[in-house]
Amino acid sequence: MIVVKVLLYSEGKNSFSKSGVGQALNHQIEALGENDVEVTLNKEDSYDLVHINTIGIKSYEMLKEAKKLKKPVIFHTHTTYEDFRGSIKGSYFLSPIIKFWAKKLYNAADYLISPSEYTKNLIKSKYLEEDKEIRVISNGVNTKKFKKSEELKKKFLDEYKNIYDIKKPLIITAGLPFERKGIRDFVKIVNKCSNYQFLWFGSSSVKSMLPKRIQDIIENPPKNLIFPGYVEKDILIGAFSAAKVFLFTTYEENEGIVVLETFSAELPLVVRDIPVYNDWIEDGKSCFKAKDNEEFCQKIKNIVENKVENLDDIVKNAYNIACERDLKIIGAKYKKYYEDILNNFR
Repeated sequence: MIVVKVLLYSEGKNSFSKSGVGQALNHQIEALGENDVEVTLNKEDSYDLVHINTIGIKSYEMLKEAKKLKKPVIFHTHTTYEDFRGSIKGSYFLSPIIKFWAKKLYNAADYLISPSEYTKNLIKSKYLEEDKEIRVISNGVNTKKFKKSEELKKKFLDEYKNIYDIKKPLIITAGLPFERKGIRDFVKIVNKCSNYQFLWFGSSSVKSMLPKRIQDIIENPPKNLIFPGYVEKDILIGAFSAAKVFLFTTYEENEGIVVLETFSAELPLVVRDIPVYNDWIEDGKSCFKAKDNEEFCQKIKNIVENKVENLDDIVKNAYNIACERDLKIIGAKYKKYYEDILNNFR
């Protein structure tokens, strides 16, 4: 049995701690810990291989340093041109630069991990100059921690009901409030569904980095929409436990950790019908897919008004998908891949 010590490298950990990449890093640490894999975040430590999550200049320097030491380099393909567009100010201008760096680093890596088949195929077709193995490993979810809780639901309602004025059926979402996440459509849906209360959880620290049209939405939302900002995990789980629906209007994802969290919390998911979800979640079987705002509104209404006869089965199927991607299972996949790499690396 090979003893593995992995360097998990992400530059700007503080800046990205509340982003998807930051959450993915935390999941990696937890998943590997569940499988007795030694982890370091310090590049000055000894290590057997490096698993890099970001594509900045320091990540490139880390890659070159590891190669000098003849250590295997794995890049996690969290970042794509397609995923970056519609995020911060200037993202449409900057996205070709992001693509340039992603291509440079993904091609220079020894091995690649993608969080979904969709991202794997995207990287193969648009980023790689020659064929390279890409291992698909989900970002995962801790199904034991992120689960429906009556206790946390009560805590959430007791502490926040007056603040958030939650007197109507509750619809929630979570993520950075980017245009790419469908925030403008989300607001249109909120306006159409005035008899429901909506919450969008996600860090407010990025507000100054957002285009003015998105800042205006956050500062002047419809009466039945509130942006609580970043909240502690217990409060978030309480909100998941109190909500009727998780609404995910995103236009582009590489997986979407919140989808797995929604499944794990046994909360019905209404999601935009986009390619990343084609091969692993199915409309009417594990979720509800919508192509436009009218469909979003209708599917939310059907769930809230108990017009879906097999809703319990759909939620159960979704929960089973989360269980298949539990962090302990994901950590075992990382460990196996690391061991395969170390057995074959020259």
